[in-house]
Amino acid sequence: MSPDQIRSAEKALAVGTWTITLGAVLYSVLTVTPLMSGHSPKGWEWTAPVLPLVVDAAVVIVVRMDSTLARLGGDGGRWPSVLRWMTGAMTVLLNVGQSALNHDKVGVAVHAVAPLLLIVTAETSLAYRRAIAAALAAREAREHGERAERERRAEERRRQDREDRMAEQDRADKAERERREHDVRMAREEREHAERMGREEREERARREAADRDEQRRREDAERRDRERRERAVSERERREREREQKAEQDVEQLRQELLSAPAVAERLPEDQARLKILTAVALRIPQRRAVELTGWSVGWVAARYQELRSVRPEHPALHAVHTTDEETTPAAEEQAS
Repeated sequence: MSPDQIRSAEKALAVGTWTITLGAVLYSVLTVTPLMSGHSPKGWEWTAPVLPLVVDAAVVIVVRMDSTLARLGGDGGRWPSVLRWMTGAMTVLLNVGQSALNHDKVGVAVHAVAPLLLIVTAETSLAYRRAIAAALAAREAREHGERAERERRAEERRRQDREDRMAEQDRADKAERERREHDVRMAREEREHAERMGREEREERARREAADRDEQRRREDAERRDRERRERAVSERERREREREQKAEQDVEQLRQELLSAPAVAERLPEDQARLKILTAVALRIPQRRAVELTGWSVGWVAARYQELRSVRPEHPALHAVHTTDEETTPAAEEQAS
């Protein structure tokens, strides 16, 4: 249980105890005052509340001191118990006295409730406080033991740390001596190694320079061979291109001569074949008059097709390689087209 919970429980116990105590005191004053007023000398009736107040003050003192001693873990001895039980008995007798004189059993039972509750509450709260004080004392003892154990362990760790630091210092000193000896040895070996590496580096540089000269010669030879190979490839490509162009020109010229020397058709060709013939004639620069002979169509129809093809300048797939120039028409063909 946390300290806050313990304080909350003690506060609830204190508030409940004092509530019952104050209620019982007030009830006792109101109950005992008529009894004392009836048994006081004439003219002294006003002193009737004094006795219940005195008895209840003793009850308050007992409750207060018991709570303080219980919180401190002390014990007042037997006299606080005598006072507590004596005041409790007096309160019970004073509260039930009037009803007992009147032989009122119910009144005796009713008026005995408050003082008996006060007595039992005082004893119970005292027991609770003593139990809480004992639990807190045990808890503090346990925490004190844990703190002592932690301090012992901390001291042990500090001692171990000091020993570790001393051992570490010894190891560091030894390592420093070994390091200096190692540095001296390494310096000597480095000088010898540097001298050896210098000789090897000079020898390696000479070998690299010789190898670089050889590699340079090989690269130059390879570049020369590659350049000659590219030049031969370019020359071969140009030669093949010229041959293709020459063959294409020969094929076109042969096709043109065939069309020029072909006999005229006896009857008109179908329109799609006639259009194909005219397309070929335009691409090969065949005069319109010859196109009329090859298709069998009228001069006006052929002239109109020529005009269409001149506007769009189509090229038949079969004549894709032909490089067309400005078309030539004869004056006679132009006359017929007009």
